[in-house]
Amino acid sequence: MYQYTEFDRQFVRSRAAQYRDQLERNLAGSLSDEDFRPLRLQNGWYVQRFAPMLRVAVPYGELASRQLRVLARIAREYDRKDENNLDKANPGLSDLGSLPSGYAHFTTRQNLQYNWIPLHRSAEVMELLASVDMHGIQTSGNCIRNITSDERAGIAVDEIADPRPYCEIMRQWSTLHPEFAFLPRKFKIAVTGATEDRAATYWHDVGLHLVRDAQGELGFKVLVGGGMGRTPVIASVIREFLPWDQILNYLEAVVRVYNRWGRRDNLYKARIKILVKAEGARFTQEVEAEYQQILTVDGAPHTISQTELDRVSASFAPPAMENGSVAIPTAPTLTEREQLEYQRWLKQNVASHKNPTLRAVTLSFKRLGYAPGDATADQLDVAADLAERFSAGEARVTHDQNLVLPWVQADQLPQLWQAAREAGWARSNIRLLTDMIACPGGDFCALANARSLPISEAITQRYQDMDELHDLGEIDLHISGCINSCGHHHSGHIGILGVDKDGQEWYQITLGGSDGSTLSGAPLPGKVVGPSFAATEVPDVIEALLDTYRVYRSGAGVRNETFIDTLRRVGAEPFRIAANGARVSTNRDTRALATETV
Repeated sequence: MYQYTEFDRQFVRSRAAQYRDQLERNLAGSLSDEDFRPLRLQNGWYVQRFAPMLRVAVPYGELASRQLRVLARIAREYDRKDENNLDKANPGLSDLGSLPSGYAHFTTRQNLQYNWIPLHRSAEVMELLASVDMHGIQTSGNCIRNITSDERAGIAVDEIADPRPYCEIMRQWSTLHPEFAFLPRKFKIAVTGATEDRAATYWHDVGLHLVRDAQGELGFKVLVGGGMGRTPVIASVIREFLPWDQILNYLEAVVRVYNRWGRRDNLYKARIKILVKAEGARFTQEVEAEYQQILTVDGAPHTISQTELDRVSASFAPPAMENGSVAIPTAPTLTEREQLEYQRWLKQNVASHKNPTLRAVTLSFKRLGYAPGDATADQLDVAADLAERFSAGEARVTHDQNLVLPWVQADQLPQLWQAAREAGWARSNIRLLTDMIACPGGDFCALANARSLPISEAITQRYQDMDELHDLGEIDLHISGCINSCGHHHSGHIGILGVDKDGQEWYQITLGGSDGSTLSGAPLPGKVVGPSFAATEVPDVIEALLDTYRVYRSGAGVRNETFIDTLRRVGAEPFRIAANGARVSTNRDTRALATETV
């Protein structure tokens, strides 16, 4: 992991002190709410539907166990909804009893959020974060946001080069960049160094792939203009190869062109994807011209030296560990059923590693009774314990809202499985239906049109049988509460989008989306299969879609054709018919139940 220098540490502590001064002036009335708003947003503090929400930056998803413990303390001591001065006139307050507090929520951008911290205690939280080299800087606002990467960065067997040093250098370059503090809209960068795109780079404003040219030199393939929202767009390749040392100069050119020409008159058309789509080749020409200006006139001021790369890379050296065994031992004293579950866990949750004696293990944060990505204070402490016992004190957030332990000895897998099982995180559902992505939706977000969490819970309840989940195989199910697409519904094999119809919650179903991973194939937005469905209809619609898949899939047993491959082979029409048939069936059953009740 990157080790903060004294400069880094002083920077975040000074920022926390600055924020405390701003907050105290606001609470005293000398700094208006209007003037305070951009200052708190620049530090990650939103005001959501019921209370403040803090977004904590987790650059490229890496967390140390000491950081997890402080995050647990914040959840335990500060994330308390009963301490907030809530608006008692708000009609939604009657639902607050069912909403949890004392927890944190892992997001699809490898960040972490709290939903109930009172604003008057926010400065204390910023100081606690700074004590373990954390902050909320640029997790909000029209600036360059948290830079994300592959959760297996530095350990993946298919890796060309470790992207983390470049991510860290980009983070330092972009933090409080004076020219890019007020862009037309927020700006997101994702970086991968592997052949498989586990970072969903084609769905970002800028996606970067580490590649080697014909001479074996290392550089970047540059993608620009991806994004979700109301207009889903797949990023375009504007450079097949850029020398690695020029990446900051080139990014400077890309963001300058966007800052100059991006729309500021229309919030919905302000993202760079709209500019790239409208201008096409002209956009690339503008970027190349700006890049040449930076090189020849400005003197290439952001060229990365080998010395600087080496300095940053030193922080990402593998941890010192005892030599272990390559072999994975069996778990002793297990029942036949437990042995089956352990073997399934090895298959779904355990990934190979550059070091053949190690494995990367995913802890599933998708279980009944919890929203996807949620962890209580006690669970965060347990995650810290597991990281220290089994993973050299490190964990990583995935963009699927789980945690990965990246440094697990192969011969310790049985012990880790037992410990994760006791914590409730050994469910072998990674990449299966219940490993769904979901945003907080209307339960928390003021922008949402509908609630996501009750939908995810209803589907999870229906599919608790692990035999059935493994028979269905790998399926990406993504849920968003509004068109802003924080739940990445566009890239789901099955996507669910909450929409508002005359003040009522309804849900569109999309099929065939892809994030660009090997499982999903080329990145694509899903297509709507029919009219919107009521919340009570959605679980039946999902069941109808999956039953249709069972009818049409080819193969048998472990060689079954996947859901996405079946969908692409037979087309969407049988699935559309099944979905609409489920609506008719649900309505008929509801009417029959009402008749019986009467």
